[in-house]
Amino acid sequence: MKKSHPIRRTLLATAATVSGIVLLLSLKPASDAGSVQAGAAGGAPSAQGGVAAGAQTLTGTAVQTEYGPVQVRITVNGGKITNAETVQQPSGGRSTQISGDAIPKLNQAAVAAGSAQIDAVSGATYTSAGYKESLQAALDQAGKAQGSGGGAQVLTGTTVQTEYGPVQVRITVSGGKITNAEAVQAPSGGRSTQITSDSVPKLNQAAVAAGSAQIDAVSGATYTSAGYKESLQAALDQAGKAQGSGTEAGAGGGQAEAGGGAQEGAGGGAEDSGAGQATGTQVLTGSTIQTDYGPVQVRVTVSGGKITNAEALQQPSGGRSTQISSTAIPQLNQNAVSAGSADIDAVSGATYTSGGYKQSLQSALDQAG
Repeated sequence: MKKSHPIRRTLLATAATVSGIVLLLSLKPASDAGSVQAGAAGGAPSAQGGVAAGAQTLTGTAVQTEYGPVQVRITVNGGKITNAETVQQPSGGRSTQISGDAIPKLNQAAVAAGSAQIDAVSGATYTSAGYKESLQAALDQAGKAQGSGGGAQVLTGTTVQTEYGPVQVRITVSGGKITNAEAVQAPSGGRSTQITSDSVPKLNQAAVAAGSAQIDAVSGATYTSAGYKESLQAALDQAGKAQGSGTEAGAGGGQAEAGGGAQEGAGGGAEDSGAGQATGTQVLTGSTIQTDYGPVQVRVTVSGGKITNAEALQQPSGGRSTQISSTAIPQLNQNAVSAGSADIDAVSGATYTSGGYKQSLQSALDQAG
């Protein structure tokens, strides 16, 4: 047998190496195409699970609707909503089908709009309204100035139910001043539309001029004005404004007049205790929680990372409810201060009120981060 010549062996090895490289290069485009296709198919899960560094995941308050609670969780990155999903949604019977159809559309709309200004899904009015409210609560936590200059805060107050419809106020605060005020919700339909169109611009202007919720009611729009002031105060509370005065307490009490005089007295006392908070404290108002016996809304004062005061702005009243609230609310207030959190025991005989109190308390604490 003849031995292979060294030069020949070298040439053969070089040829084999070149062939291998050519083969690998010819396969690379196919591999890239597969990667792109896989990314397109899995885009949604990637956006949901693979949140980039610096993103925020924010959960809105649980909003009670006619058909069950709605609670939204969003991911915000680079000032944009990159993902939206529901933590809670109406279910059971027909509600499961409606939610299954509406929620994906609402999620998509939230990401596309980048705000809570999205259209309701046809056939899911209550779910859509609850979704938008919870979404806005989540956005408020981020302190994102949607459509405003750098450094400003856009804060949305709670939705206040009046005799003629809901009122909800959104303000822009910059440099410690209210630079813009608008009504996100206002009574409409029939005569209410005309009253709203006349009164809300005046209320918006008054809020900016006063820099607080200490504004006069518009003549002929008493209920709308009271609801506006209450929601405006709730928005200011989020900015750490301790606007605690007897005048605003009157507005809060008047708003609850449908529930009876006892509620007005409770509202007045609560506001007095909120006045004159020390510098550096935060006064935070939770969302209004609808219970089987009436609304519950909690306001807390947080100082040095501790709850120093807790009060109920709204509580069930009328008939037996007035007696139950007068017993339960002081206990719940005391428990909140002692525990320093919403992890408190329900008061015996006041299960629904206790549940609403804890939920509103938690939403207030969430604002403090």
